[in-house]
Amino acid sequence: MKWMDVYSEIVKLRAEGRRGALATIINVRGSIPSFETAKMLVRDDGSIVGTIGGGCVEADVWQAAKEVMQTEKPRTMTFDLNQNPKDDTGLVCGGTLEIFIEPVMPVPQLFLFGAGHVATNIYKAARLAGFDVTVVDDREAYANGERFPDAKEIVAADYERAVERLETTDSSFIVIVTRGHKDDMRILRWAVNAPHAYLGMIGSERKFISVQKELAAEGIPPEKLARVYSPVGLDIGAVTPEEIGIAVVAEMIAVRRQSKAQLPHLSWTRKKQAVTK
Repeated sequence: MKWMDVYSEIVKLRAEGRRGALATIINVRGSIPSFETAKMLVRDDGSIVGTIGGGCVEADVWQAAKEVMQTEKPRTMTFDLNQNPKDDTGLVCGGTLEIFIEPVMPVPQLFLFGAGHVATNIYKAARLAGFDVTVVDDREAYANGERFPDAKEIVAADYERAVERLETTDSSFIVIVTRGHKDDMRILRWAVNAPHAYLGMIGSERKFISVQKELAAEGIPPEKLARVYSPVGLDIGAVTPEEIGIAVVAEMIAVRRQSKAQLPHLSWTRKKQAVTK
């Protein structure tokens, strides 16, 4: 594969909602088996596109790239091939090179179920935070371009039919804030089995415990229900729809950035106990 194809692979990777890391040789002194600006893309499944010369250097960069895509923080690595013979596997003649590794992240996708007052404020805060938002509601009067002008997609259809056309990935965010308990349940039943990075549902702790018991009785494993963030949003004492919108998106950001503040409102142990009681 030509090195220029690395760019098309990056576009493809992001479109699929996947992550990766791009390694580029940015400085060279002496003789190396590649050239300055050579690139290697490491995908989230460990596969690679392109090369920076092979050998132990490439192996070390591959390992670092896996860490970069998780932390989302770039890194520069320096290899002195003269002082570190282990980096020379017969492919190099000696020299020094610097390699810059940068994260390749998909645009975060939010699937927002519900189009009421709370949903519109979650939408506004999510857009400010850089999320692409797909809005789903069974009411055309609410799910429309006037209320959600920059939405990636607006689906105005019965929820059970709507989810059939949605494709989520392991990096997707799902928030359930419909106008009724039954609709929340229907969507949650689908969502716990759909790929996602974050799944939040509005409602009280008491409501969620009730929902857990009902879905557990249907055979949904407790560990899947334990991943649900409910009550949704960081506990900042939010009361108004605007404040709730900020709290929900703050929690989404905490999960995306792997902050310590991302812990669910119910611990896994408490959730499991609630389901099995």
